[in-house]
Amino acid sequence: MIIVTTEFVPGKEVKELKGFVRGSTVQTKHIGKDILAGLKTIVGGEITEYTEMMDEARQKAIGRMVDDAKAKGANAIIGMRLETSAVMQNASEIIAYGTGVFVE
Repeated sequence: MIIVTTEFVPGKEVKELKGFVRGSTVQTKHIGKDILAGLKTIVGGEITEYTEMMDEARQKAIGRMVDDAKAKGANAIIGMRLETSAVMQNASEIIAYGTGVFVE
């Protein structure tokens, strides 16, 4: 699956518009990771536990978006974006979205 943030795929021609595609996941903090993160705030630096958690969440959201695109017959996604929002305290949603297209 070709995924681009641009409105076109270089060297390819959009033959068919398949429509809006998306994938999302909601991730919550793990109590063990919260404890480690709390300790990290004392000494400073990157909170790798959260970085890893959010990276996994982005990959899940993108994977689900790709599944949605494939189900609609797309072989590429243009205009892909990622967004995050707080759903509730200690939980965040990651959504990946774009336009599914068939390119040649």
